[in-house]
Amino acid sequence: MDSTISEHNREMVAGCTPAELWQEFAALSAIPRCSKNEGEARKYIEKRAGELGLEFKSDAVGNVVVRKPAAPGREMRQAVVLQGHLDMVCEKNAESAHDFETQGVRFRRDGDWLRAEGTTLGADNGIAVAVMLAVLSGDYAHGPLEALFTVDEETGLTGARDLDADLITGRLLLNLDSEEEGAFTIGCAGGVNTEGFVPVAYQAAPSEGVAVHLAVRGLSGGHSGIEIDKGLANAIALTGRALLPLCKQGGLLLSALRGGEKHNAIPRECFVSGVLRSAAFEEAQRIVADLETELQNEFRAVEPNVRVELQPLEARPAQCLDEKQSAAIVRLLRVLPHGVLAMSADVPGLVETSTNLAAVELRAEDLRILTSQRSSVASRVRESSERVGAAVELAGGRAQANDGYASWEPKPESALLAQAKAVYAEHTGEKPQIGVIHAGLECGVIGAKCEGMEMLSFGPTILGAHSPDERVSISSTERVFAFLVALLEQL
Repeated sequence: MDSTISEHNREMVAGCTPAELWQEFAALSAIPRCSKNEGEARKYIEKRAGELGLEFKSDAVGNVVVRKPAAPGREMRQAVVLQGHLDMVCEKNAESAHDFETQGVRFRRDGDWLRAEGTTLGADNGIAVAVMLAVLSGDYAHGPLEALFTVDEETGLTGARDLDADLITGRLLLNLDSEEEGAFTIGCAGGVNTEGFVPVAYQAAPSEGVAVHLAVRGLSGGHSGIEIDKGLANAIALTGRALLPLCKQGGLLLSALRGGEKHNAIPRECFVSGVLRSAAFEEAQRIVADLETELQNEFRAVEPNVRVELQPLEARPAQCLDEKQSAAIVRLLRVLPHGVLAMSADVPGLVETSTNLAAVELRAEDLRILTSQRSSVASRVRESSERVGAAVELAGGRAQANDGYASWEPKPESALLAQAKAVYAEHTGEKPQIGVIHAGLECGVIGAKCEGMEMLSFGPTILGAHSPDERVSISSTERVFAFLVALLEQL
């Protein structure tokens, strides 16, 4: 843990209530915890459990459960499982020098909103971790509790998928990974990641022509499930749009291409280098400038800062792809689908199926493409993955899909849901919104492992998850925590 960042973070949340929740979040956020790098965060959970005199246990993949006995007089109640994940999506702005491997997240306060300085905040799902630790350390009325901290959720729900089911005994699970206050989630989409690999062969860069660098930047990014229907621009798709006329009119030869990173984040930036063989640089700049104007008009409501820039390169690349390979890759970027593929016919307003063109990288031997497909209909997951694979194969490449993750089938008649609705109405005077989300939640995977599990997901308002614009409402977190305490008292 970085003590300097921890102290800064504690100062940023001083006065926020409940104090123990925000102090836990400040300490946790000072620990590097990108997906697959949660070791120190796990040690922190075990350390806090030891300080509180609570039993804890880990499984082979690093999931941790901390058990807290029931409050006096409540020993015979059902055990409740509180659940959240330790890892976070690590995204930063291009100009940020932040090192996620060695540095924690540094807070920035903006009124009721808590943000990070140029990076993702990690409120997804660090707020859940802090909430669970606050419940474990507090003196609240509840039955037996099991706080389950899972690992590697963001790269494919690995912790939940490989969970030792014997780690938990409770059959009432409260997942704290939703991001809209007042919304109860009772189901989620399943999904799969599809990767493509197109072989390439470089040649010496030609001596004629102009070496150029294209940058698409200034986009918002966002969660590739929850925000896929917001009309946000995809930097990789826009790059393909910019490159196509440069290939056709300028004989563009690619030397470098990189954009996006995480399967569950809509890419915000993409960068390309290459050589224009036959077009004048001024004409190429005009083409790119005209496209930027078009995009600023098309996306004016959701991406006001979109930028597409073409600049000459001082250092000429030593090698490039030939014209045929370059054109094939650019055309592939133009045809790969991104966004909503189908809306649900059963749930009005719900995205049924989508795909995210998540990342591309031109490497020494191939072009790697990462995409992510989601759907509440299992066959549509497979169909959309096959669609991506077919496009890659037409470009001369191969595609492969991972095992994916299961959907969570909603059960509106659940007794847990009925009790939570009653407590919420009594506590807030309002009715919660009940829904299914177009994103993967660990509930689907855990429910498949633990027979008879009743599940509900809720959480405070978090905006811009998976992007450096991520922020969490302080007052919303306070209200959701108060509701959770009231619900635990009744369950």
